[in-house]
Amino acid sequence: MPPIRGPACGIESIDEQLLMRYLHLDVFTSRPLEGNQLAVFPDPPDLGPEQMQAIAREMAFSETTFVYPPAGEGDVRLRIFTPGRELPIAGHPTIGTTFALAAEGMVEPWRDRFVFELGVGPTPVSLEWIEGRLAFVWMTQPLPAAGGVVEDRAAVAAALGVAGEDLVGGLPVQMLSSGVPYVYVPLRTRAAVDTVSVDRRALVRCLKGAGLEELPVFVLTTDTGGGETVYTRMLGPALGITEDPATGSASGPLGAYLVLNGVVTPEGARNLISLQGVAMGRPSRVHISVDSANGTIAGVRVGGESVLVGRGELEIS
Repeated sequence: MPPIRGPACGIESIDEQLLMRYLHLDVFTSRPLEGNQLAVFPDPPDLGPEQMQAIAREMAFSETTFVYPPAGEGDVRLRIFTPGRELPIAGHPTIGTTFALAAEGMVEPWRDRFVFELGVGPTPVSLEWIEGRLAFVWMTQPLPAAGGVVEDRAAVAAALGVAGEDLVGGLPVQMLSSGVPYVYVPLRTRAAVDTVSVDRRALVRCLKGAGLEELPVFVLTTDTGGGETVYTRMLGPALGITEDPATGSASGPLGAYLVLNGVVTPEGARNLISLQGVAMGRPSRVHISVDSANGTIAGVRVGGESVLVGRGELEIS
């Protein structure tokens, strides 16, 4: 891999202003103007967390990433920010940043493994190439941990603006996490998923009653109307994200949820697709592969494509 450049590379000073280069990608799609938008700063200066947070608010995408030289055993150190907070791990920023670094020549063609230093620790990705072009990236995620179950299903339905009968009987409303916790809510129909609108105060009361803090909500249904496994939405006011077109950090735990609750077979869980972002006009296809044995999750990967749609410069003081 070409050496990661020093903190001053990629910036120019003009009248005491700094020009910082960034790449704009659409992630979890092969088509421009779909998927989840991402801004990647491949060679930023030594910024503080407050500066990175302010830049992420300015970019106004679900996430913005900043690539730094490694501090430990990884190839690069990656900082990930939503408009509201820093995340220890996230799928679409990790996968999209891999494509950005390949476009920058910072990941050599035909290399099959790359390691990001994230807040949760070293996180490997696997790379698939076609004729020297990066075509697909798989991200290995930490094994999901299951948490509290929300028993007051009527309160859940009311907080999401759906009817009580829209919730799938026999499946829990439950928190799971591979580094970022989400509450998973199974609904019967795609129409119900599209109807969801979060009453934030009601949701906070509902989760507090189950001993949970405020969490982003991940709603799902197997009523896909197509070849996908599940149709999903993620609404995350707790993260500073009204709605996310594609959520990789929620998709690994989603796969585990589907396996542990018998929605898919262990064999079928090795090839899952979550269709997300349709309600926003940004359809995204998140690939999920879960390995399990005797009811125990042994491995989780999330994968997808990305498209480079633009490059730019941000001018800051």
